[in-house]
Amino acid sequence: MCSIKIESVVKEKNRMGECPVWEERENALVYVDINSQKVCRWNSVTNEVHSVSVDARVGSVALRKCGGYVIALGTRFAFLNWEMESVTTIAELEQDKPNNRFNDGKVDPKGRFFAGTMAEETEPGVRARRQGALYTLFPDYSVVKQLDQVDISNGLDWSLDHRTFFHIDSLAYAVHAFDYDVHTGKIACCKVLYQLEKKEQMPDGMCIDAEGKLWVACIDGGRVIRIDPETGKRIQTVKLPASRITSCCFGGKDYSEMYVTSAYDGLDKAALAKEPRAGEIFKVIGFCFFQ
Repeated sequence: MCSIKIESVVKEKNRMGECPVWEERENALVYVDINSQKVCRWNSVTNEVHSVSVDARVGSVALRKCGGYVIALGTRFAFLNWEMESVTTIAELEQDKPNNRFNDGKVDPKGRFFAGTMAEETEPGVRARRQGALYTLFPDYSVVKQLDQVDISNGLDWSLDHRTFFHIDSLAYAVHAFDYDVHTGKIACCKVLYQLEKKEQMPDGMCIDAEGKLWVACIDGGRVIRIDPETGKRIQTVKLPASRITSCCFGGKDYSEMYVTSAYDGLDKAALAKEPRAGEIFKVIGFCFFQ
């Protein structure tokens, strides 16, 4: 009988923790705090958190084979040299949309960096619709637009056979599946895979497990849900001790641990008093499958 256990491992609170990715060579979890304009790294051995501040809101971070990171910040792609704390711009996009910024991103099985944009709110709950897009940064530094008229480009991942690309546009409250050509990096033929229920609230970040099942973080829903792409059904729910759950990934020595980010921005004083762990990062263990 499997028994899920949850603990807070990063108690340094994030305004908008996002895009966790496990870095084996450092035994560390790398992630961003979007609204604090920081890329962060938590060392699982020393329990220390180090961060590098950047000059714009940073939506996503990914590992580079040669060391360091690629990030999507503001409306540009860039490299981050961790030791030098320096940022080198690769490409600038959407210069005609000053209210846009990059959001979630991830590297595909061939090393291409996918990341999408969104319009910022002009006031609480108000944003221009369908201003975002999904882009791919190729290893030769060229950039291709994959999708247009996106509201909030968010969670993304690929099936284990690399034939399907999964993507979330948060305001559609759904997970979409696309045909994927791993050789060219092109996507096609979109369909709705899963429509979130009212209690699950809005989908945010996403990852895939060793059985090919998707895990979707539900912001304001206080949970991550496991979806079977073969049936389009939810098969598991894990509730967390914070409502603004933003993203998730697997990591640890054998990738059997799930790391879940959260946020405290968007909560008023009364809500924060009820959620003392909002903005922390949680570790979930005890799954019935081997990661």
